[in-house]
Amino acid sequence: MLVSALLTSVGINFALCVLFFTLYSVLRKQPSNYEVYNPRLLAEGTSKKRSRFNIERLIPSPGWVKKAWELSEGDILSLAGLDGLVFMRIITFSLKVFVVAGVLGLFVLLPVNCTGDQLQEIDFTNLSNSSLDLFTISNVKSGSKSDLCFTKTNYVVEEYNYISLKRNEFFNASKPQPNQFTILVRSIPVSPGSTISETVETFFKELHPSTYLSHVVVHRSNRIRHLVYNAKQLYKKLLHLQSDPNSQNHKRSGMFGSKVDLIDQYEKKLENIEENVRLEQSQSLLAGDEVRAAFVSFKTRYGAGTVDHMQQSANPINWITEQAPEPHDVYWPFFSSSFMRRWICKLMVIVACIVLTVLFIIPVVIVQGLTNLSQLEIWLPFLKSVLTLTFVSQVITGYLPSLILQLFLKIVPPIMEFLSSVQGYISNSDIVRSACNKVLWFTIWNVFFATVFSGSILNQISIFLDPRNIPEKLAVAVPAQASFFIAYVVTSGWTSTSSELFRIIPLIFSLLTRCCKSTEEEVQVPPIAYHKDIPRILFFGLLGITYFFLAPLILPFLLIYLCLAYIVYRNQFVNVYAPKYDSAGKFWPIVHNSMIFSLVLMHCIAIGIFALKKLPVASYLIFPLPILTLLFNEYSRKRFLPNFIGYSAEVLIKKDRQDEDDPSMDVFFNRLVTAYQDPALEPIRLSANGDSLKTPLIASPPREVENHAEGSSASYS
Repeated sequence: MLVSALLTSVGINFALCVLFFTLYSVLRKQPSNYEVYNPRLLAEGTSKKRSRFNIERLIPSPGWVKKAWELSEGDILSLAGLDGLVFMRIITFSLKVFVVAGVLGLFVLLPVNCTGDQLQEIDFTNLSNSSLDLFTISNVKSGSKSDLCFTKTNYVVEEYNYISLKRNEFFNASKPQPNQFTILVRSIPVSPGSTISETVETFFKELHPSTYLSHVVVHRSNRIRHLVYNAKQLYKKLLHLQSDPNSQNHKRSGMFGSKVDLIDQYEKKLENIEENVRLEQSQSLLAGDEVRAAFVSFKTRYGAGTVDHMQQSANPINWITEQAPEPHDVYWPFFSSSFMRRWICKLMVIVACIVLTVLFIIPVVIVQGLTNLSQLEIWLPFLKSVLTLTFVSQVITGYLPSLILQLFLKIVPPIMEFLSSVQGYISNSDIVRSACNKVLWFTIWNVFFATVFSGSILNQISIFLDPRNIPEKLAVAVPAQASFFIAYVVTSGWTSTSSELFRIIPLIFSLLTRCCKSTEEEVQVPPIAYHKDIPRILFFGLLGITYFFLAPLILPFLLIYLCLAYIVYRNQFVNVYAPKYDSAGKFWPIVHNSMIFSLVLMHCIAIGIFALKKLPVASYLIFPLPILTLLFNEYSRKRFLPNFIGYSAEVLIKKDRQDEDDPSMDVFFNRLVTAYQDPALEPIRLSANGDSLKTPLIASPPREVENHAEGSSASYS
């Protein structure tokens, strides 16, 4: 890619960023757009729509930037939870690393690359028509002693330790939560003549008599959940008709039929659905439509933790335990699938991921064809006359490839989220973390390796079938794609972050549905899509680490992206996003694994580079680095990873002792008894005649509860 093509891409994306920031600064002040740009503040009641016109609404102002900048770490924690804090720490961690790397890369390595003469001398009078390869390590002459590579793992250790400590602090500062006292038990063996509820009660009263509190048996409720969803959708339509005086409340039945009152019709439909829900709930309870799983609650966190980490039965496939998620985080459809179905789904997910990876090679090949004008002229000979225009060729080779690739990548996160949802996770947060992992490695393979080794699929596979030549292949292929990845950072980083601020899709959707919305509808506050944003930041981290010494020119573009992300996402946490559930920072092990992979990849490329530059001594000296990095990773896993799987006995017991004198614990335990009741089995009250429908026909079976008033807190003396 020529320097002029890159400058064209930078210019287009810079103009889009300025446009989006300017429009946001104006549109965010318009009362009709508050639900797009300030949904969190509206839902919390801290912001109200102002109908009085003010000329300041039409003038862009940067005041929101100052507010976002001034947020403290404690503010982020209270606004977005520990997951939000971890997300922002990924950005600040990357900034720390690449500020240091940028200084070294731009002031030491880049001059070395520019002054090399392996390819040709740089003509600074005609710089715009020079190839970007002149700024990479490819321009350093063979045998040069100027190549430099060093890694620093201090930041990685510090951040892993910091997030680990934050997890404990967050836990110690939190109020009692149901998931801290509850575990999920699956594969419950039921003897003839006993119910699942009786079996669970007998088992835990016998083995854990001093700490067992109560249990809730899980039922299959997919049909009921579907009916409840239909009832809520119908209720929204009814609210809209009742609140909008200009809406059409009557329609003609057939071509010549009489007029029908829509409000009356919807109310009758709603009553029928509610009645069906009651019948389904009663049939589910009577027919024993139970799953061999139950949420079991204990009087202490230590009691729940002990049961969670110990094998409960001599048969390891019975009485399988795991920590329960938060009640609103439970993914209830998980329980409606059999073990065999979940096992088959896992295999299907693996196959689907492989198929998607293979199919994604097609847009990658198209993108790589656009970066090469000569190849494009062969594919599309009728465009030869157009491609001779300088600006057109610069747009096609500099801006269009990364834009097309970014558009194709938009569909990957929702697909991966769906695949994770059928894979057999019991909580929404687990689904999001799994999708995050899938999107990250999909991006690394398809955007990095498929682009670097652009060609046939068989050619890519053959490269990895011969491990001895991987460093040398990488050393040749990776520097050659430096210009493409710089353009990719600008397009996928700068413009995507500014469009995140501008919220194009929600704005368009709001404009289209504004006339159909009821004024009584609650404002919907969205959660941040971690499975979309975290992989992007980590992939840019991989590009920065990999191209740190290959093409240091990428670093300033990367730093600009990180600065934009730092401001934009802080602003979004204040005004837009609210967490629906919190995994207590469990995303950080994904971040750590990505960093370790990036470092090992950089070492492998460095070994190949030094071999190509005929520096065998340097290759031998750097050869131990990937081994030392992997050993460091193993140390980190042993040292920090257990803190992200569960909490230590020391932490749990200290927290339990703090609650011994808390008078509100009795109220908490009373609520804990019903905390894990399936929402689909709760009565709904939407219709006008809902008073008669407040309870199901048959009440839920009683859950055995110990008299915890006497011993709700255990003694550890």
